[in-house]
Amino acid sequence: MLDTGLSNKTAIVTGASSGIGKATSFAFAREGARVALIARNENRLKSVAKEIESGGGEAFVVPVDITEIVSLKKAFKKIIDHFDGQLDILVNAAGIIASGSIETTTLDDWDKMFAINLRSVFYLSQLAIPFLEKSKGNIVNVSSVTGLRAFPNVLSYGVSKAGVDQLTRSAALELAPKGIRVNAVNPGVVITDLHRRGGMDDKTYQEFLDHSKTTHPLGRVGKSEEVADLILFLASSRASWITGVTYSIDGGRAQTCFR
Repeated sequence: MLDTGLSNKTAIVTGASSGIGKATSFAFAREGARVALIARNENRLKSVAKEIESGGGEAFVVPVDITEIVSLKKAFKKIIDHFDGQLDILVNAAGIIASGSIETTTLDDWDKMFAINLRSVFYLSQLAIPFLEKSKGNIVNVSSVTGLRAFPNVLSYGVSKAGVDQLTRSAALELAPKGIRVNAVNPGVVITDLHRRGGMDDKTYQEFLDHSKTTHPLGRVGKSEEVADLILFLASSRASWITGVTYSIDGGRAQTCFR
């Protein structure tokens, strides 16, 4: 097994209470990293932390609404203080999805999508830069196949993820002289709570998953753990010459034509 260089590193993971963020938190903890867990649901975060600690890992629970900038800034300082100023990795995994077209998306829905999916990524990255410069650390953003390709009826989600991709590339260029790497992963459909929280009931979600088997060339949807493994690699010393990448992990979905 190759050394990832993550032992005793400190990582912040947003959206850590479920899905890709949760799987990523477990992955980092298994490699010996100390993990700060950010999400709104404190009980879920405590459950994740308990599982990490039961395996001998170290987790720090920080419940916060990432759209509340003042609260987010305080939460970030709390993390930095807790870990004595050390920060090596920031993983921006928090996100939401909602249906809506150019005609049906309300301005409030648009603003909420961007506040969670893009503004929080921008602001947390800004806060992290001075500490990542000291540690020569890195940022990994969780984007989507919809950031690379257009899909109908998820307008604001797709545009927000395209923004994450461009933020990733621009930040990578600007922060390279400081020794900070910035990359993103672009998953296809992955089994998480994302779509159900976006309004799908259980029946509709199952139909969506079944249909997705036909739209992903490898014939199945993804698992959170698979995306977490890629995030782990990009954050590790094994990816030390990779920056500015928006890395597809989608069973080939980005290569297909509309259907």
